Amino acid sequence: MRVDLDDDTADIKALPRFQRAAFQARGLYRFAQGLGALSAILLLAALLIHWIAPGSIWLPLVCNNIAALLVLTAALLSARQVAAWRAAALTDITFSPAATLAAGTPSSTIHSAPLPTGTTLLPAPSGASAAETSSSITAPGPLAAETPASAAASELPPSPGRIALFLSAQLRRIGSDPLWLMGLSLLALLLVRGGWNVDARIGLVDQTVYVVVGLLILAAFGLLVLERHLAAGSSEQWPEAAGLIPLVRMVIAVQLLCVPCLLFAAVASPWPGYLASLTGLLPALVALELMVRGALSLFNPRRERREPRLIGESMLAAQLRWPPRPLQFFQHELQQRFGIDLRQIWAFTFMRKASLPILALLLLTGWLLTGVTEVAFNGRGIYERFGKPVKVIAPGLNIGLPWPFGRVLPVENGVVHEITTGSADTAAGSAPAPAEGPAPDSANRLWDAYHPSERSQVIAGVAGDKQSFQIVNMDVRFIYRIGLSNKAALAATYNTADVPALIRSTANRVLVDDFASRTLDDVLGHQRADLAAEIGKVVQGRLDQMNSGVEILAIVIEAIHPPAGAANAYHGVQAAQIAAQALIARERGEAAARLNAAQLEASLAADQAAAAAHENLAQAQSASLRFGAERQAWQNAGQAFLTETYFSQLARALGNTPALILDHRIGAGEPPTLDLRSFVAPIDPGVTKAKPQ
Repeated sequence: MRVDLDDDTADIKALPRFQRAAFQARGLYRFAQGLGALSAILLLAALLIHWIAPGSIWLPLVCNNIAALLVLTAALLSARQVAAWRAAALTDITFSPAATLAAGTPSSTIHSAPLPTGTTLLPAPSGASAAETSSSITAPGPLAAETPASAAASELPPSPGRIALFLSAQLRRIGSDPLWLMGLSLLALLLVRGGWNVDARIGLVDQTVYVVVGLLILAAFGLLVLERHLAAGSSEQWPEAAGLIPLVRMVIAVQLLCVPCLLFAAVASPWPGYLASLTGLLPALVALELMVRGALSLFNPRRERREPRLIGESMLAAQLRWPPRPLQFFQHELQQRFGIDLRQIWAFTFMRKASLPILALLLLTGWLLTGVTEVAFNGRGIYERFGKPVKVIAPGLNIGLPWPFGRVLPVENGVVHEITTGSADTAAGSAPAPAEGPAPDSANRLWDAYHPSERSQVIAGVAGDKQSFQIVNMDVRFIYRIGLSNKAALAATYNTADVPALIRSTANRVLVDDFASRTLDDVLGHQRADLAAEIGKVVQGRLDQMNSGVEILAIVIEAIHPPAGAANAYHGVQAAQIAAQALIARERGEAAARLNAAQLEASLAADQAAAAAHENLAQAQSASLRFGAERQAWQNAGQAFLTETYFSQLARALGNTPALILDHRIGAGEPPTLDLRSFVAPIDPGVTKAKPQ
């Protein structure tokens, strides 16, 4: 029952909780200080971990422990405010100024006993004199009352001092514990959010892990002793102990959940990371509840002379008990706080009696409905009855025996997959690269770049006159699907545990066998389509021998090149080979050009000599024929032929020259003779003939 100091019948000296209030306030304050210092040290460690190893499992574990300690610290400060109020009230009753004045002590010599930090002495009763009222001792705290000086200060103009007085009055009205409660709870939520990482790993497990596990167990044991001490105490001596016990259990639960996360963090399973992150939900939910309680308490200002109620208690943390009874706890809270007794309502009584049969009927109906299975339209399923496959069912609704007597295993129906022989596969649901943005990493085909989807392969080589080996990187992709027949579906489900791993291992063996007999020039110069067809035929044959139910649709060879480290050297070798081949081709072209030029010159010289010989021979033959004809004409015509020849040569020589011809053979006894053959028609008028003399 809460005490009201305005009640004259209230005798707080006889109440045990008031008698031990000062001791409780000091103990809670010191304990809260210790938890605050420990939280600060852990926060510094969390910052170092975030800077050094942000992906480590240490970060969520440390953040969750800090959040749990901050929530407990907020509850301790809230309980300390209640204990401080009781200590201040008891001190005020014991050393009341009115009682001291009644004994005859001067007002100027009145001093109050030492009080816990944040407490305030009550003003003198209403029946005291004005002098007694003015001499009463006041201090900041929950019992402070508004004095006439403060009332007069409210009428002054605005000033920093007046604002400080106003804020101080508001703080006394609402109390400081709601602010501490909301601030520390918000900080706890931020720490849980900052340490959340379900993919966290610890890496190498060393002796530090076992030391931390031992410290966690030791701290949990110490808190367990504290929890038992609080539970063993009387509610009359310390009513707030019942509200602090669940929060102590919450911190113990967080510390114990951190132990398996550290001990099994090195295993391959990802559950330690999930557990380490999900552990933070417990302090986060409790911190959220405390924030709501602190915010709601602001709308219910405390009365200065009425005993306050503990704000920092949690209904969620109160469920950390065995057996958990949330309904009974809810019913008890309604009855204690609001006076509502659900046991007197007939409807709730009937619901409680009928809940078990109805729940059993619902569970039976739900269990029977497990025999109804829906197969998607783009899939199919294998129906098992008592663990034995019966048939392959088509898409739609199918009815069978309920679980575990019958179940349906989903099987793909025509879904096409792509895998690589390297260490990385193309994500099926990856977003396409923007058209105007940079090219994705999967489109990088440069030889000097490392690609996770490529795999190194050993091929045959020659070093001088000896056999050797070389290494190339290949990006070979296999496009496959589960066979469309029912036999293939059964084989893929029951004969193969991991289809991609089976295809990758089979393909790697085939590639090793195939490329062991190929040289680098053969691999780089071979047609990729033919090479992919040969590899696909061998891989499909081996998968069929194992009755895997997998169908290889296509094999795509994206790239074959030397390793990234040797790419530059191989580029130099290729450049030297190309330069040598170009030089040889250039010299051969120059030699061929010179040979052709020489052949052309020789052919022209031979042709010119043959032509000149033919011309000379023709001229000789023509001269011989002419000589023969002239000789025959001379023999037949005699002097007339000679004269005709003479005149012909003369006319040819003087054909275009005007000339006067005098013949010395013209005598006095002979008449002159004129050659009129040149005057026959047609006569050229432009040619002037010599007149005969």
